Amino acid sequence: MPDQQALVLLQDEKFDAFNQLVERNGGMVDLSHAHLRSFDLRKCNLTKANLTGAYMRACDIRALDLSEAELDQASFKGAKISGVLFPRSISSFEITMSVQYGTRIRQGM
Repeated sequence: MPDQQALVLLQDEKFDAFNQLVERNGGMVDLSHAHLRSFDLRKCNLTKANLTGAYMRACDIRALDLSEAELDQASFKGAKISGVLFPRSISSFEITMSVQYGTRIRQGM
């Protein structure tokens, strides 16, 4: 279940407040199964985010560090991903299939 306070801050584009919330939580935020379609997340700290099952169609996540994020079953169809640092456990094939066709990421496969 996603952190509702974090979702409201993202919806309202209050990125500084969102990042402060993440910092208070030790760098972690639960956005599992969140619907983030078309969100511009470039200013967000998502390094250790739980994005399990998140729907991120057409999101702008360019240049984000997602190296420690949990992305299993997340979908990135049409997302802008240039410069994103994905976890090493996710193959480039998984990322490409998700961005092009909307398949769900299989982390660690």
